[in-house]
Amino acid sequence: MTKHIEPHADGSGSTLNWLRAAVLGANDGITSVASIVVGVAGAIADVRTVVISGVAGLLAGAFSMAAGEYVSVSSQRDTEMALLDKERAELRDMPEAELEELTHIYEDRGLSRATAESVARELTAHDALRAHAEAELKITPGQFTSPWQAAFASFVSFSVGGIIPLVSIILPPEAWRIPATFIAAIAAMAITGALSAWVSGSGYYKVILRVVLWGALAMAITYGIGRAFGVVGL
Repeated sequence: MTKHIEPHADGSGSTLNWLRAAVLGANDGITSVASIVVGVAGAIADVRTVVISGVAGLLAGAFSMAAGEYVSVSSQRDTEMALLDKERAELRDMPEAELEELTHIYEDRGLSRATAESVARELTAHDALRAHAEAELKITPGQFTSPWQAAFASFVSFSVGGIIPLVSIILPPEAWRIPATFIAAIAAMAITGALSAWVSGSGYYKVILRVVLWGALAMAITYGIGRAFGVVGL
């Protein structure tokens, strides 16, 4: 019998995915809002204008992150449900081919032909759709990420990150606003970089340095642009 082949997706821990998304969202909030406020502060000394710009940037970024996450998770969920519907139809229309496919999967994982076939038959008899979906597609039927929860988590993580530079530009005296924001933002980026390294299992120094350098570069560029506009009076 010809082996029935479908693409097998890679799975990963949902908890780590949520934590990774939260860390990335917070880092985006720090970088985006810090770049906005130092850029505006470089051009205009009026703290009210700087704060309004920062709040607007924070809300715009948070809503944008939430909307993007909602669309992304909804699309992933629709894809997974479509794959499950396809798998359900295949189990109904060609059960023997599906059983052979599941047997091949367990053979590829190191089981003997007899053991693989026995495992495939027992799992199929217990819950055919779950057995095939988990082995072939790395999808657990009934366990889908909520788009609304994902959107809310992205909104919150971005907002929490964005509040740090916003507070840092408000509290210090005028002469210290920009330096304090740079310091607070870089320190916060170092923390999100460390958390990102911990989640991914990468080297701490490499990840922290990468996050901090890119964030500092973004702030330096926007500050330079702000200063240039401030000097020419635009």
